[in-house]
Amino acid sequence: MSIIENLSWRYAVKKMNGNTVSEEKIETLLEAIRLSASGFGLQPYQIFVIQNPELKAKIQPIAYGQPQTVESSHLLVFAAWNEVTEEKIDAFMNLVAETRGLPLEALADYRGAIAGSMLGRPKEMQANWAARQVYLAMGTALAAAAELKIDTTPMEGFVPAKLDEILGLEAKGLHSVLMLAIGERDAAGDYMVNAAKVRTPSNELFERL
Repeated sequence: MSIIENLSWRYAVKKMNGNTVSEEKIETLLEAIRLSASGFGLQPYQIFVIQNPELKAKIQPIAYGQPQTVESSHLLVFAAWNEVTEEKIDAFMNLVAETRGLPLEALADYRGAIAGSMLGRPKEMQANWAARQVYLAMGTALAAAAELKIDTTPMEGFVPAKLDEILGLEAKGLHSVLMLAIGERDAAGDYMVNAAKVRTPSNELFERL
C-alpha cells in the first residue's frame, strides 16, 4: 500500500482489543522515532516504553479513564527536557564528533549556534521549545505506525503533573508532553472503526504562491 493509503487507514483508535504488537514491529517503530527530525538534531526528550499492566492501570485514572491506556500493547510517554544546559549540548557535540569521525574543534560553530540560541532563553522557554520537538517525534511515530499497520492513539488528555509524579520525571529533568497508545483496533467495539476520515479539502488547506 502507498503512504497515502496507509495514512487514510490510520485513525485515533478509541478502543483496542488488548492484543500484543510484535517485538519486531515495536523495534522498527522505535527506530523510526529515533530517526525523527528535531531542532539542531538535539532530540531534547526521552521516551518511556511501558508494557507493565500495573503501571498502565496506575496511569489510566490520570488520563481521564481513557481505556486505550490499559488496552494498549505498549504505552509510550514522550517527556521533554526541562532545560537545555551546557552539559547537554556538550554531550550532543561529543556524539556528533564520534558519529561523524570529526574533532570537536571542527564543531565549534555548530556548538556556538546551539548555545547562542538556547542558553540565553529562560528555562520556561527552553522547556516549551523542547516540548515542540516532541510533537515532531509524535508525527514521525504516527506516520511510521501507519506504514507498519500498527494502530495508535495519540493522547494529550492526561494530567502532566500526576504522570510526572508516577514516572519520577522531575528527578530526571523531564516533563511529560504526550502519550501514544500502541495496539490493535477492536473492530467490533470501536464506534469510529468505519467512520469516514474528515479533513480540510486540499484547495482550502493549501495556498500555492
